[in-house]
Amino acid sequence: MNAVAIGPLVFAPDRFAAILAIAIFLIISEVLSRRVDQRFSSWAWGAVVAFVIGARVGHVVTHAASFMDEPWRVLALWQGGFHIASGVAVAVLFTLLRFRKHWLLALWSALPGAVAAYVAVFVLQLTAGAPATPLPTGDNYVTLAGEPFKPTDLKGRPVVINLWATWCPPCRREMPMMADVAATNDEAMFVFVNQGEGREAIDRYLKTENLKLDHVALDSLGEFGRHYAVPGLPATLFIGSDGTLQSVHMGEISREALTEGVRNIQ
Repeated sequence: MNAVAIGPLVFAPDRFAAILAIAIFLIISEVLSRRVDQRFSSWAWGAVVAFVIGARVGHVVTHAASFMDEPWRVLALWQGGFHIASGVAVAVLFTLLRFRKHWLLALWSALPGAVAAYVAVFVLQLTAGAPATPLPTGDNYVTLAGEPFKPTDLKGRPVVINLWATWCPPCRREMPMMADVAATNDEAMFVFVNQGEGREAIDRYLKTENLKLDHVALDSLGEFGRHYAVPGLPATLFIGSDGTLQSVHMGEISREALTEGVRNIQ
């Protein structure tokens, strides 16, 4: 499954699992607060904050080299990037310190954590994987330079296809990083398939932002998005050498997730 859509909101599966698990954690903790001890309410919010901070710090430390040139990205939580084991460790440490004189409450605290973890794993298993969708077979696409573009010609090497539009804020935020990775990696070919816009709008945006993209294709009818059942933008598709879809990242992607996705293409 590429994404979880709830009305106009579209979530990547891992982000939806995290949001749902945190909600379940807080709800059960509130029940414990009313039935067992009122201190569970404030503890739960503190544990969530500790988990998020710990998971983010763990991710940043693990990928320290990637953050050296862009330290501001440490706060770019919307891009994703969390080390779950570090978050759990910090949350457990917070709990032990909070309930250090009340071991029974510490034992009770395992209940919302266990249920939240089960929910997260269940959602991730339910939404795991992407259908092995082949490349679109249409031949009515053109490049930004006006040359014919046939998606099936991409077979034979790993490919990263980014579906984007100039009116899409997260697309614009991630594009400079995408352009940099595309220009400096030799593991996969990057193709930027614009959804529904004309050549003038695209060319104006790239010139204004001083971006150089070697492979830009125009999909004026948004056929790529429908072909891969992508419910929103941006979407980054990782295509194997055989031309079939291997994985999808919905929403703004971080440099770490992008480079890892490229490495995992088979």
